[in-house]
Amino acid sequence: MGAYVIRRLLLMVPTLLGILLVTFIIIQFAPGGPIERIISQLQGTDVAATARIGGGTGGDFAPGASGEGGDVQSRYRGAQGLDPEFILELERQFGFDRPAHERFGLMLWNYLRFDFGESYYRDISVIDLIIEKMPVSISLGLWMTLIAYMISIPLGIRKAVRDGSKFDTWTSGVVIIGYAIPGFLFAILLIVLFAGGSFWQIFPLRGLVSDNWHMLPWYQKILDYFWHLTLPIISMAIGAFATTTLLTKNSFLDEIRKQYVMTARMKGLNERQVLYGHVFRNAMLIIVAGFPGAFIGAFFTGALLIETIFSLDGLGLLSFESIVNRDYPVVFATLYIFSLMGLIVNLISDLTYTWIDPRIDFETREV
Repeated sequence: MGAYVIRRLLLMVPTLLGILLVTFIIIQFAPGGPIERIISQLQGTDVAATARIGGGTGGDFAPGASGEGGDVQSRYRGAQGLDPEFILELERQFGFDRPAHERFGLMLWNYLRFDFGESYYRDISVIDLIIEKMPVSISLGLWMTLIAYMISIPLGIRKAVRDGSKFDTWTSGVVIIGYAIPGFLFAILLIVLFAGGSFWQIFPLRGLVSDNWHMLPWYQKILDYFWHLTLPIISMAIGAFATTTLLTKNSFLDEIRKQYVMTARMKGLNERQVLYGHVFRNAMLIIVAGFPGAFIGAFFTGALLIETIFSLDGLGLLSFESIVNRDYPVVFATLYIFSLMGLIVNLISDLTYTWIDPRIDFETREV
């Protein structure tokens, strides 16, 4: 197992390199950029993300934007009339006076040391900005995933045991309807009902904790924290039950119909011993395989709309705003960190396989 872990860790290096390289190349041809945004602000014509996508070609990362050859003003839309020296100073400030390959090499060297630089538009380092937003994303992703699995796995097992019964039928209808309802739409419904929209004012509408949270005793801090998280977690989890529940049910049904289960029953074992002593270990392998994807999805991308609706300033909203504003240090840093965490979680998932079923041996497999 040790050799397998080392191989997987070594494979993370070219994987991360490939992800960053492909993204960096795409950025070279993406229109708009931080310098164009500043020019638009100076000209009073600051444009939205959709307008930048549709207009102009050759942004700040485009080939030829390194200050070598060509007219400086012609490289940036709306730069006519501005002092060329001012534009060159902006290029030096953002590091665009260097060729693309030098910028990419410097970025890799800094990322190896976990030096992500500073945000273009916020007076704060990127790593401090990410740490500042991390509690919201950790709270949403962790609790949503745990709650979804804590409900879906027992429910899926129960549905497998009572396959074809009325219980199985109506619970399938409930989880499918929940899956069909968009999370952001359910979030709006919860706000209307329970956050002062039109009916009751039970839960707060914004923030992860109250303004006076630091003044509360420890037990009230815990209650206040979950009080703020209740509606966002419910909104995110409503659609997460279906996949895990049905996956658990089908996995257990496949195992229950196998020969070793019949043999265990013939030996006189009761249903509980058969289910949790023999079937559970084999059936849970596929559930464990889906956990990293579910957690990473909820932890990062899945919370964007929920963070926006409930005014929660987390990593999902930060990543989106960074892409819209062309805040490249934040974009690449979040991409690097998210990818690294995803690879590590997948490795942990593989190691969990061996814990659940010691018969699995990754040493005999090619990575």
